[in-house]
Amino acid sequence: MSIGRTKRFKGIALAAITSTAVVAGVIFIQTGADADPKPTLEQAKAQVAALQTKAADIGEAANDLRGQITAAQIRVKALQAGIAKQQVQVDAVKRQIGSLAVAGYQTSGMTTTAQLLLSTNPDQFLSQASTAQAFAGQQNSALRRFQAAQGKLTDLQASEQSELAALQAVQSQQDSLKKQVQANLDAAEKVLGKLSDAERDRLKQEADKEAEKARDERPTRGGDRTSDDPIGNVPVSGRAGVAVQAALDQQGDSYVWGADGPSSFDCSGLTMYAWGKAGVSLSHSSKAQYSEGRHVSRSELRPGDLVFYGNPSIHHVGMYIGNGRMVHAPNPGKPVKTDDLDYMSGYVGAVRPG
Repeated sequence: MSIGRTKRFKGIALAAITSTAVVAGVIFIQTGADADPKPTLEQAKAQVAALQTKAADIGEAANDLRGQITAAQIRVKALQAGIAKQQVQVDAVKRQIGSLAVAGYQTSGMTTTAQLLLSTNPDQFLSQASTAQAFAGQQNSALRRFQAAQGKLTDLQASEQSELAALQAVQSQQDSLKKQVQANLDAAEKVLGKLSDAERDRLKQEADKEAEKARDERPTRGGDRTSDDPIGNVPVSGRAGVAVQAALDQQGDSYVWGADGPSSFDCSGLTMYAWGKAGVSLSHSSKAQYSEGRHVSRSELRPGDLVFYGNPSIHHVGMYIGNGRMVHAPNPGKPVKTDDLDYMSGYVGAVRPG
C-alpha cells in the first residue's frame, strides 16, 4: 500500500471514529435529557409538596435536638462556674502555702542537739524550734488541702471538656439536619425552575389564594368566630380557649423552619406559641411536646389538645379545634391553616397540655 493511500485510509478511519463519537455524544445527551423531562404542572406540584414535607419532617428532627443542646449548654455553664469557684480556692491555698515558709536556720545542716548546745540563748532557740515545727505542720496541712483542691479542679475541667465535646457533637448533628432541610427546599426550587413562567405564576396565585383564605378564617378581633368557622359550637374555655384562639389568629401566616412567631411558624413553634399565650410552657419540638401533657384517646379529644403524627418517629404536631379538625403549620409550601385530622398520615396520639 502506498504512503498516500495509507494517509487517506487513516483520515477516513479518523473521520469515521469522530463521527461515531459525535453521534454517541448526541445520543448520550439526548438520553440524559429524556431521563429528566420537564414535569407537568401536576407532577411538579406533587414533587414540590413531597420535598417540602420532607424538609418539614427533617426540620422537626433538628428541633428535637434543641433540648439536648440547651441542657448541654446549661451543664457546661454550671461546670464553668464551678471551675471558676474552685480556682479561687486553689489560689487561696497556694497563697497560704507561700506564707507558711518555715524560718531558716543559719546552721541548717547541724543537728538540733548541736544547735541547742551552741546557742547563746537555749530558751529562745527551743521556742523558735517549737514555732518552726508548728509552721511545718501547718504547711503540710496546707499542701494536703492544695492537692485535694487541685484534684477537684482537674476533675471539673475534665468534665467540662467532655460536656463541650458532647455539645459540639449534637450541634454538628443539628447543622447536618439543617443542611438537609435546605437541600430539599433547593430541590423543590429546581423542580419549579423547570416550569414555564406562566405555570410558576399559576402556582404562586394558588398559594396566595390559599393563604388569603386562611387569613379570612381567623377569629374576629372581638374573639367571636365566623359562622362557617370549623370549630362551630364546640365549647372551649380557660387556658385551652386562649391557646385555640391564639393558634387560629395565626392562620395565613407563613411556615418557616425554626420560627415560633409572631408572624411565621413551624409546626411545633405554632403550638408552643399558642399554649405560651395561655401560660403553659412547651418545648420547640413535636417529639418533646408528646411527653409534655396527659395523653388522651382520639375519642376524648377536646379543643386545645395537641395531635401528633409520624412514622417511625414523631415529626408533626397540630392543635385540635373540634369537629374532627386541627389548626397547624403544615410545611414550607403551606400557610398556617385548618385541616381535617386525617390530612396528615401516621396519626400517633394526642396530649392535653396544662
